[in-house]
Amino acid sequence: MKKDINARRDFLMQAGIASVAAMGFAAGDVKAETLPPPPEFKPQHKVRFSVCGVSHDHIHGMIAAMKRGGGELVNAWGAEPDKMATFRQRYPEARILATQDEVINDDTQLILTSHVPNERTHIGIRAMKAGKDVLADKPGIITLKDLALVRKTIKDTGRKYGIQYSERLDVRAAVYAGELIKQGAIGKVIQTINLAPHQIVQGGGDAGGGSKRPEWFWDDRLFGGILTDIGSHQVDQFLYYTGSKSAEIVASQIANIGFPDRPRFQDFGDMTLRGDAGLGYVRLDWYTPKGLGTWGDGRLFVLGTEGYIEVRKYTNVAVNKQGNNLFLVDQTGARFIDCSNGDLPFGPQFIADIVNRTETAQSQEMALLAAELSIKAQVGAKAVKI
Repeated sequence: MKKDINARRDFLMQAGIASVAAMGFAAGDVKAETLPPPPEFKPQHKVRFSVCGVSHDHIHGMIAAMKRGGGELVNAWGAEPDKMATFRQRYPEARILATQDEVINDDTQLILTSHVPNERTHIGIRAMKAGKDVLADKPGIITLKDLALVRKTIKDTGRKYGIQYSERLDVRAAVYAGELIKQGAIGKVIQTINLAPHQIVQGGGDAGGGSKRPEWFWDDRLFGGILTDIGSHQVDQFLYYTGSKSAEIVASQIANIGFPDRPRFQDFGDMTLRGDAGLGYVRLDWYTPKGLGTWGDGRLFVLGTEGYIEVRKYTNVAVNKQGNNLFLVDQTGARFIDCSNGDLPFGPQFIADIVNRTETAQSQEMALLAAELSIKAQVGAKAVKI
């Protein structure tokens, strides 16, 4: 009998439709669901865009998002020969230009950049002054001085400076969590907790660790520090899910435990936030073990007055390798929702915003506030020795 139960459970796991009860939780009012695919989207707009910098592999997800919205890739520049070799293979339609200036001053409407983080802001400012909108990989800004320049340039030019916080905008379960929260599924949000472990070297993919990390990866003057860099993802989520319009850093700390030969690197960091509409805690590290099978076991917990949500973004540890797992518990029971088919609206919305001069895909103010808070957390962090 036990063998039959285990066989059924294994089948359900492989099919990706196992209920919470089948995963080993106590039986009860548990519902296992799978989101249906969204209606077929046909782009309503066409925006020609170029790429200025490919230092981080997030650029591929950014390009995919713009293409989903009707974007057309035209020109590109990149500093790293190995990255550009891959880029040429993936995007044969792109004309490769020799300099940043050629891309910034071309005849497209939008510039994407994932260049070395300390240079992204200045690429964006030059592009905005050239009459273009910008989408930067995170961290889009790594100093308060650069943040002030971005805000001034936005005001002076009327252009957009978007930041691709992909751990919310490009994760289907994170998108659906936002929809549930808007519907009031867990009442008023009280707190978010983000656990964001990362892996330095991984077996390929577009998360950034498929090859040896470049020298800028190890220097916080170039990547911004752990709280400014990967922490900006999590601050964006805190602001979005709580609905906070203003916030402060209550406490933050950083450490370099495992890389004494890299004194300008941090492999651990955390911060506590207090917003005008909720509270937040973020933990970041570079300690994901190889045995996980993916680059990080990212978790999001959202506590509400009437329930809570957990999102297991990239894997379901020791159950299956499928990501986009959402768990919701409210006053009536528990639900497991497979969000693998969920929608990713950011690209189409951002393209539409460029055409219509609207602000649907991302609040400009919130994008910059997330950058500001993550920078302040980094600047004010206590360096801990363990």
